[in-house]
Amino acid sequence: MTTTTPSRGRRRAPTRIERAAGKAAALQKPRVILALLLLLGLTSVMLLDGYLRAEVGGDERVRDGAGSSKVPDKILNGGPIISFRGGQATTTSVPAKTIALTFDDGPNPTYTPQVLKILEKYDVPATFFVVGSMVSRYPGIVKDMVDQGDEVGIHTFTHVDLSYQSDARIRREMTQTQLALAGAAGITTTLFRAPYSSETDAIDNYSWPVYEKLGKEGYTSVFVDTDSDDWKKPGVSKIVKWATPSGTSGASVLMHDAGGDREQTIKALPEYIEKMRAKGYTFTTISGVIEAQNAAARAGQQANAPAGTGGQLQGGNQSGTDRLQAAHREATGATLYEGKALVVAVAVAEYTVPTLSVGLVIVGVAVMGRFGMMLILARRHYRLRNRRRFSWGPTVTRPVTVIVPAYNEKECIANTLESLAKSTHPIEVIVVDDGSSDGTSEIAREAARSLGMTNVRVIRQENAGKPAALNNGVRSASHDIVVMMDGDTVFEPDTVRQLVQPFANPEVGAVAGNAKVGNRDTVIGAWQHIEYVMGFNLDRRMYDLLRCMPTIPGAIGAFRREAVLQVGGMSEDTLAEDTDITIAMHRAGWRVVYQEHARAWTEAPGSLKQLWSQRYRWSYGTMQALWKHRKSLTDKGPSGRFGRVGMPLVVIFQIVTPVFAPLIDVFTAYSMIFVDFRAALYAWLAVLGVQLVCAAYAFKLDKEKYRYLLMMPLQQLAYRQMMYLVLIHSCITALTGGRLRWQKLKRTGEVGTPAGVG
Repeated sequence: MTTTTPSRGRRRAPTRIERAAGKAAALQKPRVILALLLLLGLTSVMLLDGYLRAEVGGDERVRDGAGSSKVPDKILNGGPIISFRGGQATTTSVPAKTIALTFDDGPNPTYTPQVLKILEKYDVPATFFVVGSMVSRYPGIVKDMVDQGDEVGIHTFTHVDLSYQSDARIRREMTQTQLALAGAAGITTTLFRAPYSSETDAIDNYSWPVYEKLGKEGYTSVFVDTDSDDWKKPGVSKIVKWATPSGTSGASVLMHDAGGDREQTIKALPEYIEKMRAKGYTFTTISGVIEAQNAAARAGQQANAPAGTGGQLQGGNQSGTDRLQAAHREATGATLYEGKALVVAVAVAEYTVPTLSVGLVIVGVAVMGRFGMMLILARRHYRLRNRRRFSWGPTVTRPVTVIVPAYNEKECIANTLESLAKSTHPIEVIVVDDGSSDGTSEIAREAARSLGMTNVRVIRQENAGKPAALNNGVRSASHDIVVMMDGDTVFEPDTVRQLVQPFANPEVGAVAGNAKVGNRDTVIGAWQHIEYVMGFNLDRRMYDLLRCMPTIPGAIGAFRREAVLQVGGMSEDTLAEDTDITIAMHRAGWRVVYQEHARAWTEAPGSLKQLWSQRYRWSYGTMQALWKHRKSLTDKGPSGRFGRVGMPLVVIFQIVTPVFAPLIDVFTAYSMIFVDFRAALYAWLAVLGVQLVCAAYAFKLDKEKYRYLLMMPLQQLAYRQMMYLVLIHSCITALTGGRLRWQKLKRTGEVGTPAGVG
């Protein structure tokens, strides 16, 4: 056993790398907050879109009569327009040979513009009772209504029966619609028509308090005299017939410009206008009806006024009348700006949610396609490698060097050396102590002595990071094949022998082993165990068959020493030095393969905090490595294979798809809560079923116990979401130009040589 650079007893000052690590850690909190804000923004946008489409807060209940004992007779038997003056309800009827044409449920992007075009052609005004959610989605149509001289009234925000709703919900329905009108056309309105209302004689004890309350707040409630029933789609002739009042009676006429297929309404409208005009009818708005009544009242007052007072009375009434008949009010101040903000927010939701829906389909197809490709290629890989005639070449028996970089590994280093002492393949071991402060090097020396290992060298260096420690080991290696492992990992006796056999093929420059979770008896450990088994037995088999292996795991990998030196050794440019050198090997023309029979047992993070730290470093380092080697996309020949095949697969399956995969969970949760719980649950279970099939096949290939798969549903509900957030956090760090340094995880040393091995 040899040692170099003796350990120093004094307390060392923090290195530049450690200071940078501390600084980087301090910068992560704002990025975590940004990631959470993005998640909150996405949730808010989806809820807003769901509210607009009545998926959130929708209520389809409709009352069907409840008696009218509390409704005044003058209301039940009065005209279709109900106003409150001085706290008293009054009704207004439409004058003879007059039509107040009204449309409900719009605006609709298909039918409302056609209605407006017909009205403009015939110079006919109308009153549109609009749904606030539709106004906020199609503000330009409402602005066209107002600019054309038509009138708008409120038809609630989500088209609910207000007689079922609380006072707060009623107030919200009205206020939100007013804001939508303010944002769309710069106005508010005093006109209101309740959804599912008809003639005044249908007002019941449940709905009357709503009209009374809104009337006292200044709203005029509008009902109908004649209903075209166009929503039934009875045919053009019947729509015209049913919309025609009897005799010469005036009427508030109801049609619809939204809420379904309105092609018959569009065809009936010109015919109806021509028919009514031929009968001598004129068209007006609801405000026009009110003005006609007020004008008649003023004329009567003028005729009965004492001599000498007429001018004063008329002037006073004219001023009051203007206020009463003006349905539209100019929106100003906070109402205007809040309305514009609402319209902008809805526009964002209208663009974002469909885009996310398309993304969801793409991600879903990609995820399912990946599962299918992994199963097919993993099976093919298994069958190829297990053929009797398969061979890498002559058996590799020459000694190899095992490099163990170690930084504060006092809990694990002895177990690591003990496992190497049982190796069935001749090895030399180089432990590179990267400036540990916990006596790692002394423990390693003592373990080697107690195990009688004369083939161990302990090299101590100033703290410089894992890549520097590995490079130090490569430079000091005595053999042409170097095996790299972590200081918290243990090998099975046959691991090294299995790992180096592919080097019989002179094209092979590096070999990835099969890393397994040793501390799998905790919930977090079991989750990672499932992930590792699937990753190594499906992902790596697929990449191996495609000859584009993206990563030699740091826990177990072997390299030709000349290949490592050819690509410049382990680089400090990225946090994923293992991915970095693997891609560099591909670009140098070396073949990188997977040896599933070479197993290593490693200690996975034992807490969520440590897990987050590790995966954050991995994902960010992978992005760095991919960016560093982006020119591989244009490499020619064998060296460009990774760029042509591996780079797109890694970007799609390890970055893009996982970043957008939360959409699946977000839309699933949204659908379960607000849309269709059963259908969403079945869809989620179907995806889980596919994943279970893939996991079960991976466990079969690795001869693992299936009982761990019982943890998979919980893994999908908790662990997977955490991994998504980690990746999103890493993407934000990359996009904001952040830097992250290597971080040491706390180890327990609980992973030893597996029972029954050796």
